[in-house]
Amino acid sequence: MSEAVIRTVTSPPGLLASLDPLLRGWLPRQRWFAGKGRPVTGFSLVAATELLPADARLGLFHVLVRAHQPSGPVPGTPDQPGDCYQLLIGVREALPPRLAPALIGHVTEGPLAGRTVYDALYDTRPAEVLLEALRTRARVGGLSFERDPDQEIRTGLVPRLMTAEQSNSSVVYGDTFILKVLRRIVPGVNPDLELPLALVREGCPRVPAPTGWMTADLAGQTWVLGVLQPYVQGATDGWELALRELAKGQDFAAEARALGRATAEVHTALARALPTVTLGHGRLRPLVDGMIARLEEAVHAVPALLPYAPGLRTAFTALADLAGEGRTWTAQRVHGDLHLGQCLRSPSGQWSLIDFEGEPARPLAERRMPQPAVRDVAGMLRSFDYAAHSADVPVPGWAETCRAAYCTGYAEAGGFDPRTDPVLLRAYETDKAVYEVVYEARHRPDWLPVPLSAVRRLAAPGRPGVPS
Repeated sequence: MSEAVIRTVTSPPGLLASLDPLLRGWLPRQRWFAGKGRPVTGFSLVAATELLPADARLGLFHVLVRAHQPSGPVPGTPDQPGDCYQLLIGVREALPPRLAPALIGHVTEGPLAGRTVYDALYDTRPAEVLLEALRTRARVGGLSFERDPDQEIRTGLVPRLMTAEQSNSSVVYGDTFILKVLRRIVPGVNPDLELPLALVREGCPRVPAPTGWMTADLAGQTWVLGVLQPYVQGATDGWELALRELAKGQDFAAEARALGRATAEVHTALARALPTVTLGHGRLRPLVDGMIARLEEAVHAVPALLPYAPGLRTAFTALADLAGEGRTWTAQRVHGDLHLGQCLRSPSGQWSLIDFEGEPARPLAERRMPQPAVRDVAGMLRSFDYAAHSADVPVPGWAETCRAAYCTGYAEAGGFDPRTDPVLLRAYETDKAVYEVVYEARHRPDWLPVPLSAVRRLAAPGRPGVPS
């Protein structure tokens, strides 16, 4: 990328102050904003870089901003710096109709007074700037754009923003690449880049190899901002495919079994590529304590959980009891947020796993901790349950058949059937269902009955570790 296109300058004075009133209204409406339910009271600027001159017809700023919110839901609680968000802010005199969904607002004061600002990822030219920076391995202020030297990024690829609901933003370039722009960012090694690179080194074909990545170097720390990967043209994600088969009343067992094999292959490669640890009583106890703490927090946040809390707690205490008797498990790096929507089936029938970021709401250090591989299995089992409940016409036994087929496929490729360790599997499935209850209560109340039905099942007498 030529210096004529990108100038290595920071933001003009007063930029954040001029954007503040607009961002307070716009940011909480975004799907990827994590602080819903609490007002935004202000912002602090982490970094800002001008990528296209603001005084030109089209300006572009890369902005890292920290949102300030009350520390609790009760009015009057102290404000505190919260999550840091990555924004690509475009600047125009006025927006053409095609960019109306991207509008942030009209600036009335400061260096951009009289101009219109918007989410630039909707716009072709700013999206082209990012790809060109990756292609040329540009350095722009504290921003670094890297790429795999063995992969070529050609010019002329037309970008388009994917509008599907997701916790980040993705831009597809000419059906050749897809750039995932992380929205809620933290400093440190991000597993969404770390794990695919490790899998590629191991020769695992179940993950698209990263082509390029964006980072920021701030105060001696590296922040991963985005990852560019090959776009699997014609691929269908597992969620769409499952719902399609459900709508036709078709069996999904063969695909579930193949997906189980793909998951086991990824786990095997990760165990080779990165360190594993043995979980005995001492190392397992913090995991169990974390599960119990999350349950207690969830019960406080969603009172509908209260009747099931004693039964759910036994899922965790039964696991601790096994460890106390001397049982051990192997922990390794895992996907961390595995579900049908994180899997792609190519037209040839090959399954791939994507989006290794883990659950964004959890701390980065926790997302990078070795975990029993069953954690991913539990996530996928919950996903089959979600799909079954999403069908317009219920198909009796569909989820149960898929769950069994997935575990069979996993055993075929990984040499271990998750069903042979029911206490461990139940603990992780319960932890996932509790997480889902809180998420749905906050973001999608209409979906709350889905995890609550799993909660009733997991807490019922007769489950492993549940007293009858």
